Parts: sequence; C-alpha cells; structure tokens
Amino acid sequence: MNTTSTNKSSGSFHVVGVGASAGGLDSFKKFLRAIPANSNMAYVLVQHLSPDFDSILPELLAPETKLPVHEITDQIELVPDNIYIIPQNKMLTAVDGVLKLAPRDRNEAPNMPIDFFFKSLAETHKSFAIGVILSGAGADGSKGLKTIKEMGGSTFAQDPETAAFESMPKNAVLSESVDFILAPEAIPAALLHVRDAYLANHAHSEDESMPKNEEEVFRQVLRVLRLRTGNDFSHYKQATIRRRIARRMVMTKHEELLGYLGLLRSDKTEQDALFNDILIPVSYFFRDPKTFDALSDSVFPVIVKNRVQGDKIRIWCAGCSTGEEAYSVAMSIHEFLQEKKLDFKVQIFATDISENVITKARAGIYSKQDLESISETRLHNYFSKIDGGYIINKTIRDMCVFAVHSFIKDPPFAKLDLVTCRNVLIYLDSFLQAKALTTFHYALKDSGILVLGKSETASNVSLFTALVKNEKIYSRKPVPGYFAPSLMEHGDFSPADKQVSARKVLAGQPDFQKFAFDTLFNKYTPPAVIVNEHKDIVHFHGDTSAYLRATPGKPNFNLLKMAREGLDFELRNALLKAKNGKEKITIEDIPVKNHEKDFSANIEVMPLPTDEDLHYLVVFFKNVKPSVDSEKGRNEADKNRIRQLENELEQIR
Repeated sequence: MNTTSTNKSSGSFHVVGVGASAGGLDSFKKFLRAIPANSNMAYVLVQHLSPDFDSILPELLAPETKLPVHEITDQIELVPDNIYIIPQNKMLTAVDGVLKLAPRDRNEAPNMPIDFFFKSLAETHKSFAIGVILSGAGADGSKGLKTIKEMGGSTFAQDPETAAFESMPKNAVLSESVDFILAPEAIPAALLHVRDAYLANHAHSEDESMPKNEEEVFRQVLRVLRLRTGNDFSHYKQATIRRRIARRMVMTKHEELLGYLGLLRSDKTEQDALFNDILIPVSYFFRDPKTFDALSDSVFPVIVKNRVQGDKIRIWCAGCSTGEEAYSVAMSIHEFLQEKKLDFKVQIFATDISENVITKARAGIYSKQDLESISETRLHNYFSKIDGGYIINKTIRDMCVFAVHSFIKDPPFAKLDLVTCRNVLIYLDSFLQAKALTTFHYALKDSGILVLGKSETASNVSLFTALVKNEKIYSRKPVPGYFAPSLMEHGDFSPADKQVSARKVLAGQPDFQKFAFDTLFNKYTPPAVIVNEHKDIVHFHGDTSAYLRATPGKPNFNLLKMAREGLDFELRNALLKAKNGKEKITIEDIPVKNHEKDFSANIEVMPLPTDEDLHYLVVFFKNVKPSVDSEKGRNEADKNRIRQLENELEQIR
C-alpha cells in the first residue's frame, strides 16, 4: 500500500468511482482482480465505513491487484492505473484532477458519501466520469449515478443477484440511470469497451467536426433514426449523440461505427433502443428549489393579477421527461392558489418526444428514492403509498395532460401563461435553441413567462426580457410572434452546413420590416396547412376552423381526420394527384358542411421543394360565388361535382 502523493498525469483519462457498503469487500476484491495493468483509468473506492474504527481496507485490497493502492490523503493527485481508497470518517470530492477530503458531519443523516463523491466527480470530469455501484444496503449512489449520466459519463451497477446485499445496486437499477448491469468481475472488461467506444466515436470532444469518412457514417446513423422516429437529431449536441451511440456499440458488441450502422439499418428494435438512449430521462422533483421559490414569489402573482375568478391558467412543460417537473409545477401552483384562496382552473400541458417517458409520467408512480427532495408535508398532501412506491394524487394528476410532442417540429400550444423548458436546451445547438425560443415566444400570451434551466439563457433579447434577477425566468416582449415549421431541416447536415443555416435563422430583419411582413402574412393571406407524406399536419397558418376541426379523444393532426364533411375525399384525391403529377392541383366548388353555415370552397395542393421528405402546402379559399343555400343550388353543385369526378375516373381508366 502507498500513502504518498503521486504525480498527476498529463492529458485526459477516465476516473472510475466505485461505491459499496455492506458485503462490499468481496465485490471490491472481484472487481480489482479483473482490472488490467494498463487500462489508463484511475479508480476511486468509496466504502461506507464506521467513523469510530480505523479502516484496514487498503491493506485488505492491496494483495488483490498489481496496481498501486493508496489511502487517500487531502489534495492527492489522480494518476491513471492507480487505486485510491477513502479513509474512515471523511467525505470525498474530486476537484480539478485532485481528491479533497473533508470531515464527516456526524449529525447529518443519512450519511451518503457515494452520492456526495459521484456528484463532484460528474461536475469535474464530465464525460470522463464513470460510476459503479456494488453490494450494499440502502440507496446511496443512485442519485450520484443520475448526475454522472446527465453530465455525459457512464454508469454501472453490480447485478443484484450476485450481490451479498442487493439494495444499493437494485435501487440504482430502479432509478433508470444505469447503463450496464454486470457481475463485479465482468465490469473492468466492459470499462475498456466503453473507453474504446468513446474514443472511436470522438465522444469526449465537444467539437462537432469529425474525419470526413466517419462524419458520413455518423450522418447515416442520424438519418436512420429520423426515418424511424420522425425526429431530426442533426442539430442536437453531437458529442451527446456520439456518447449514446458508443454505449449502444458496447451493448451490441460492435467496435466500429460502420458495423453498428449495418445493424441499425436492419434492426428496428435497435433503432428504438438508440432513440431511447439519446433521450436521457434524468429528472427530479423540485429541481433547483430556488427556481420554485421564485415561481411562488414572483411568477404566479403576475399570472393571477387582474384575472377573474374561474379563469383558466394555461402552462406548458416542454421536454417533461418522466413527469417530475410538470407535477412539481402543479403542486407549487396548487399550494399558491390555496394559500391566496383563489379559484382558477389550471391546465398543464406536459410534452416529450419519447413515448416511454410519457407513459411513465401519465402513470404518476415513483419510488421512495425519486421522492427524496419531497418534503413530508407535500408527501402527505399529494402522494398516496402503493405497493413498490407512491402515486401522485388525482387532484394533481387531473391538472396535467401528457402527450408525445416535439416543440421543435410540431405545432405549439397557444395563449399560454407560462412555459417551462428546463435542462433541455443544453442538449441543442444554437440553431435549435433559437428556433425553440421563437416557438415559445409564439406560444405565450403577451405577458407570458418563460422558465429555463440554470445553465440556459434566452439569448434572443428581442423576444424576452429578464423578469427575476439571478434566475433564468423571462417575460415575453410584446412583439409579433411566429412559428417556423421544421420543413427544410434534414439529418444530413454537415457542421459547416449547420453554421450557415443557423446564421440565416439568427440574422434578423429590421423590426419595422418584420412587423409589416408578419401583419401581411398573418392577416391578409388565406388559411393553409403544411402536411407531410403521411398527411399529418406539421404547421397551421391562419384560422383554419372553417375547414378543419379537432376530433374528440386523443389529439390527432391527420389532415383527413380533421377535415370537415365534404372536404376529406377531395383532399385525399388532390394529394394523390399532386404526388403523382408533382404539380399544383386546384379543386373548385366543393360543398362544405359547417355547423355555422354551409358554403363552397376551393383548395390548392402543391408539392413543396425539399431534398427528401415529401411535404405539401394545402391552401383553403372560400368560394367568392354566392353560397348554395337552397336545395336546388345544392343539387346543382352535387351534379357538377359528380360530373367532374366521373371525368377524372374516365381519365384514370
């Protein structure tokens, strides 16, 4: 055993934090025996130890490995291929390549040294951080693994069936923050695969550029995902995507990206697995408590000011993940309204692009570990205990409507009082960040409020102004808003292409020109929609209510299902002809049944110029001819329509 300081290595390397408690000694031994001599990783072991007795853990473990073993002293520097062990009665942090010790507070309960260390490890070493949970009782380490995964690192847990005490690894697995579940002796080999896959995919570099041949393969991976899921990841932070691809490569035992692409193209299950891996479901109740204090103190009072009792408050939680954020907002505003004795109906739209996380959010069931940040009062008021966890009470669940929805490409909600989108924009590049802010501005009322994560900023000062000092809370500026559909965005952008497209979006027109354009565009142009090849509406323009209506039940944006009686057949026919002929199709004098007044309409359908995905512009016009109100007029219009359809059928023959 060595207790002297070592020289810090130049360059970057993985730092593996390994936590254990009861039964951990045997797991530590199996883990250490399997570590090769030249892994180029540093290993830090954190064991729950009695504060009253000297630890002999370094002496017990040193014979199990050929690597140098050190009992940690304050400010010891980390070096690859060395093992560091926490002393008793200390709390450990990782800061700038060194390990720091602090006295353990005996009055603090519960003692969570593994979470404490993992959090600092993640914040300091980011994608180079790796967390491992071995045998132990309790749940220490689960929260720390979440932080490591969120910061781009990798996470492991001992297979609970191989652990002397299964609670710690089992709770880690249940937290859904574990990448790999293995026996302790199998973990070191998997660590090497992770190291190699990260290097092969340039997963540690925040630079988007890659060697030309690798960049093309990477773009093909994104294209497969887009075709499978309808989501374009080309403007997501590429390093994050590369890290998740690296994980899937390890899981599927592929050493090269080209080989993994071959699997991805042929295996829809793997396509879904990669999609779900990319969407890191890391969420907490009442994350950043100061933000929720600001909501109650500064935001909710603004929202309810000058309202009439019984009014509806509309909120959108965009990128809601597994629901903790939406339910936290719901609990906060419910408490505020009760305290102020106000009667307003609250409707919270909570959305995410992952069906998996939305399904969990709708269920509203969480483990005890998920509720660590929930006070006893809130636990009592808003949760009911069930087998295996807790369920959100009906009062709060009824306030929240969960739906699969992309704030990047789907039509946004409207007339909102509040939008929260926290810790989502950090995964997007500047192009999508600007687009998201434009969408949120469009969705909010003139006095609406936007809340972002602590590492995010509403950079477009022409759209938002700071509302709460020292918090990322903004007020919407009363300038014209617009929603730009994701029509022309494809997954085959190179980094240079993306920089050009971002500059085009961010380069603004003079304010008076933009105001005039928006006024002309919104007030004096006919209503229209843009639909994709599946006939799903991706953008609405103007008031289309005379031609389209929402159907009861689950939201559905299919054009034919939304079309009013008389239009659906004509729209289907026009879209088919536009697709086959690749030209604009006009159909006139279509009788339309409307609950207010029947009328006749003209439609134009034209294919839009795109590189790959088919999109069509559908424009609606009310017929300027006199309405066919009389029965005679209706019959004549029907006859004209029948003759027109017969001619078309004859041509098809």
